[in-house]
Amino acid sequence: MLKHLSVQNYALIDKLEVDFTEGLTIITGETGAGKSILLGALGLIAGTRADSQALQDKSKKCIIEAIFKIKDYSLKDFFNENELDYEELTSIRREINPEGKSRAFINDTPVTLNQLKELGERLIDIHSQHQTLSLNGTDFQLSVVDAFAKHDDLLNEYQIEFKQYKQLEKQLNGLLEREAQAKKDLDYYQFQFNELEDAHLKPNEQVEMEQELETLNNAEEIKVNLSKAVFSLSGGEQNLLSSLNEIKLLLASMSKFKNEIAEFSDRLNSSFIELKDISNELEALEQDIVYDAKRIELLNGKLDEIYRLQQKHQVKTIEELIAIKDELSNKLLDFGSLEVEIEKVKKELDKINKLLVSKSKSISENRKKVIPKIEKEIANLLASLSMPNAQLKINQTTTSEFTSTGIDKINFMFSANKGSDFKELNKVASGGELSRLMLSIKSLIAQLTALPTIIFDEIDTGVSGDVADKVGTIMSGMSSKMQVITITHLPQIASKGKSHLFVYKEDKSNKTYSNIKKLNADERIQEIAKMLSTGNPTAAAISNAKELLKN
Repeated sequence: MLKHLSVQNYALIDKLEVDFTEGLTIITGETGAGKSILLGALGLIAGTRADSQALQDKSKKCIIEAIFKIKDYSLKDFFNENELDYEELTSIRREINPEGKSRAFINDTPVTLNQLKELGERLIDIHSQHQTLSLNGTDFQLSVVDAFAKHDDLLNEYQIEFKQYKQLEKQLNGLLEREAQAKKDLDYYQFQFNELEDAHLKPNEQVEMEQELETLNNAEEIKVNLSKAVFSLSGGEQNLLSSLNEIKLLLASMSKFKNEIAEFSDRLNSSFIELKDISNELEALEQDIVYDAKRIELLNGKLDEIYRLQQKHQVKTIEELIAIKDELSNKLLDFGSLEVEIEKVKKELDKINKLLVSKSKSISENRKKVIPKIEKEIANLLASLSMPNAQLKINQTTTSEFTSTGIDKINFMFSANKGSDFKELNKVASGGELSRLMLSIKSLIAQLTALPTIIFDEIDTGVSGDVADKVGTIMSGMSSKMQVITITHLPQIASKGKSHLFVYKEDKSNKTYSNIKKLNADERIQEIAKMLSTGNPTAAAISNAKELLKN
């Protein structure tokens, strides 16, 4: 429940501190005094978006802080999941700087706006005129039925699986798009791969073939020159090796006379052996080289194919062509794995689909069971609010598609008078009827939920007299199970409060500010008497106020 609210520099509020109690708290004050400003400040605490225009003094930041007693509301999981310190008296603070930038804190730890909203929704329900209009909204209507069905766990399980289902659907659609594109590309990729595969490409092959072709194209010239070289080395009578052999013999005969000559003799002998080997190898090489027209044709054909493929794929080496072939091979393999992955996702979707079918049917049955009870209890409450013939009819239809809330569509239909047709709320209900219907719904939900605090603003629109007294009685009954704070202009409702706060304006330093104070017993009598009178309270009004406060 809300224990304390502190507001600085917000709208008409300079600085305000107010304590709240259990039960029913009444807030009254003149029109424009700033009652709804308090709701705006609490809305910021609950996670609504900030606006720098709300700052009273544009040169200072706005600070709003609320203290909540949260001991009995099963909120430890929220604090653990968000790595926040859990305190039985939890502080929520919102700061807005003059530039409009906002910061939020839970127990002095910075939090995101989404975290703040999540906690705010579990601590406080701010009911404004706008929310009365939300009676027409299908989401709100469905939430009312679900509150009565008491199947939060089942609904949560369904929503987790529904989220997985939508993710798998998205994944499958992406895979199918890839498959469709792959099918378009498959023939082209296969043709390119086959073309490269048929070329039987090998690393370094191109350089080797180019060298061999160069040799074959110049075979005759190479053979002639090699023959000349061999002849000079070892052919004829006056060849190089014969001359070297003579020199070798001369040096060998003189080597015994001087060591240096022996060294020269050894070196020359080594050179002779090396040149003789060269001559033999050159002769063998010359014999190996044979002009082969068919081989030249074969090499030219294969190199032309390599050059064509290199030009086609805009590369310069055979290794790059091999890399392209491997890449195409992977793409072809991916297509096969894509089909496997698609089948896997389809099986997962089918599995979750069966779970969703089962759980959505259970959820739908739960809703169907509680609808008559809701209609009956709402009719009884409306009768107690002087609408004896008013009836709420809840239409439930199912859809063929899963939604985040199941397969149901809920539509509230209303008839205010006996014999009148049921029509949608926005077509038949007046402001006062909508207010009483919303109050009836809220009072029933209050018995089913563990929400700590509800705040009503303008819930008494369009009612007065005896109906207003009954509205106050319902609020008082609600306050036995939760903290109820209501802003009202009706004395019948104001008299039901356990505590009474008065909002007023005051002028200071040529400025108008809003403030609030808690009324004591005498002040409450005066305030309710003023609400009963058109001017200054009369003795009769004061007496009437006292009577109202006794009830």
